[in-house]
Amino acid sequence: MATASGSGLTRRRGAGGASADNGDEEGSRVSSPAPRRNDDPRNPETGYESGANGHKIAFDPRDISESAERSKQPKLTLMEEILLMGLKDKQGYLSFWNDNISYALRGCIVIELAFRGRISMQKDSSRRRFPLADRLIEVVDETLTGEVLLDEALKMMKSSEKMSVSSWIDLMSGETWNLMKIGYQLKQVRERLAKGLVDKGILRTEKRNFLLFDMATHPVADGGAKDEIRRRVRNVLTNRTVVLAPSPFLPEEMEFRYLRTIAMLCAAYAANVLENALVTLGHEARERAFAQVDELLAEYSQWPFGRRTGGNAAIGANLDQVIRDEVNQAKDKELQLEVVAACLSVFTRLDSLL
Repeated sequence: MATASGSGLTRRRGAGGASADNGDEEGSRVSSPAPRRNDDPRNPETGYESGANGHKIAFDPRDISESAERSKQPKLTLMEEILLMGLKDKQGYLSFWNDNISYALRGCIVIELAFRGRISMQKDSSRRRFPLADRLIEVVDETLTGEVLLDEALKMMKSSEKMSVSSWIDLMSGETWNLMKIGYQLKQVRERLAKGLVDKGILRTEKRNFLLFDMATHPVADGGAKDEIRRRVRNVLTNRTVVLAPSPFLPEEMEFRYLRTIAMLCAAYAANVLENALVTLGHEARERAFAQVDELLAEYSQWPFGRRTGGNAAIGANLDQVIRDEVNQAKDKELQLEVVAACLSVFTRLDSLL
């Protein structure tokens, strides 16, 4: 992505490649880039706008569209929210006994790509003969997201044969006996997510000594993000009427605000980190919250999504309607939401897979 700094413009994406003139031994002269065809969608025509000082400023139209997309995306990905929920605030590391989180994080990568419109179920009516998790997914938009892990997974999916949701989660987790597909494993996901959160100013990096070795840890530097996640979790799991206030972590313009939150809750439940957001609740309230998220996982791990039966007095009584409204407003994206449901169906049997 092109950026600007106080000292001037950096090299912009899409610029013609410059090379030293072969006739100049010192290489002091630079050849002009070859002319580009303006009708090539991969090389859109450079746009110009007038600056405050009257000079024209060049920009790449793709940067404008990407900025518009980013404004509708949350500050944190689903994977980052799950990792942040599991991290110990001061110590800066996850529980050593948590075996589920690595698998759940790979599932969140698939969900995030679906929410961002990059992948969907293969449009084939015969797919309904198979369980959700066994239906094939395909890349429908190969535009990079700017998130390293998402883009790495997207490129793999684009260059590979079509595979099912459960197969992709297995392969990215390294859960395969097929040596030909071991290269699909996404490595060091937790560490890379933590470093991304450091770049976003939410975590910081420290080095701690664990008896025989030193290990990089990532304590919380800005508690605002984690506090917002905890509030959102408690909001959905304890209130009769759920209202999600807009924030940088959940922009008002973003599609599927409520459904994304449900997916985050279910992923946190599968990753065994949900309890960290419920520590301020009493024992009975925590038990009710776990029962609630268990119901949510059952309802949203099927497609079409199940209908809530708790009545007007139940926790989150309005969720069924607000999520149905979100789905009805995006009828052209039902194949993407089917991927979300398929991932949640994998989470329902996570314990038996590990």
